[in-house]
Amino acid sequence: MAFDVAIIGLGYVGLPLAQEASRVGLKVLGFDVNTGVVDALNAGTSHVDDLTDDHISEMIGAGFEATTDASRLGEVKTLVICVPTPLAEDGGPDLGPVNAAVATIAEHLTTGQTVILESTTYPGTTDEVVRPVLEAKGLTAGTDFHLAFSPERIDPGNETFGAKNTPKVVGGHTPACGDAAEAFYGQFVDTVVRAKGTREAETAKLLENTYRHINIALVNEMARFCHDLGIDLWDVIDAAKTKPFGFQAFYPGPGVGGHCIPIDPNYLSYNVRAKLGYPFRFVELAQEINSTMPAYVVQRAQNILNEDSKSLRGSSVLLLGVTYKPDIADQRESPAVPLAQQLVAKGATVRYHDDKVEQWRAVPDAERVTDLDAAVGDADLTILVQNHKGYDVDALAAKAKRFFDTRGVAADGERVERL
Repeated sequence: MAFDVAIIGLGYVGLPLAQEASRVGLKVLGFDVNTGVVDALNAGTSHVDDLTDDHISEMIGAGFEATTDASRLGEVKTLVICVPTPLAEDGGPDLGPVNAAVATIAEHLTTGQTVILESTTYPGTTDEVVRPVLEAKGLTAGTDFHLAFSPERIDPGNETFGAKNTPKVVGGHTPACGDAAEAFYGQFVDTVVRAKGTREAETAKLLENTYRHINIALVNEMARFCHDLGIDLWDVIDAAKTKPFGFQAFYPGPGVGGHCIPIDPNYLSYNVRAKLGYPFRFVELAQEINSTMPAYVVQRAQNILNEDSKSLRGSSVLLLGVTYKPDIADQRESPAVPLAQQLVAKGATVRYHDDKVEQWRAVPDAERVTDLDAAVGDADLTILVQNHKGYDVDALAAKAKRFFDTRGVAADGERVERL
């Protein structure tokens, strides 16, 4: 076959995977329905934070090619689906992108190929949704082609762990399917972990992010009552994390963002309700707590301004950092969006500073500022929403009329309040 692997979906998950496969000499075909993305990649231009233009050029030099031509998927040995799975209106996953990718693969599926789903979804998707479509033309999974699930574990902006050194969980439709997927990933991933089957691999991903979701909700709820009780939660966490066993530090914030934490646990909750008829109460409570954090930050902002005899209506509020993670441009599910929208709804004049975000389309009423020092000095209240490395937080806090730190990094001061 002309290519060793086709990566379906060339975003934050698919592109790093394509990079690692290219680095070990595999010939990689990238497939995406977005013509702009494909053309840019073939011209050597990256559109994700973790890969530079130089990285793309290196991949091209190793034989990487991007295409929108689905007929070429028959040229590859292994096909990996890395398309997004956003939440649908009913709270379950929107499988539209997955269904489209699977239907496209099915049109060109040939004997001996391996198909692997990486897109996060509810348990049973690989067997109940993907497999019937792939088998519709007469080929049988586990006999004529291999089918597996391997959850993506990409952490955008993580300088320590990437696609190569993050252990890769693999669950096959049959043991032989698992063997094929393990052999594929084993060529460029340091550690491959075998799950019992596709459902176990699908659920492992959801457990990882549900664990984080619930623990973040725990400290977010503690932030509220610790503030009311006059307890410094940040100091509490610093003390607790000195225990060398039985505790992992999680931190409060203005809300949760990204694709994983605010979305993935809901797939599991949705699946439990749909199939078993009862709630996954921990997840639903965690979602309730985390989703109300932007409103809580607005409430605290009102209280801070009240101390200066100012109302939120008519006040100037500057938001520092509006991406969902520090030092990346990714804005998916960023809590800065509902925070800004609620501030605007209450009559505040909202401005923002973020070198990663040229245009904040989600909040068109927010004005972007470029002179950071002047903007901090002018604002009635400055809120640190995302702590990018470029911010000298203590220096900015010293210039601010009032500084609200939602990330617990500013030193104590008369004009500083922490979440």
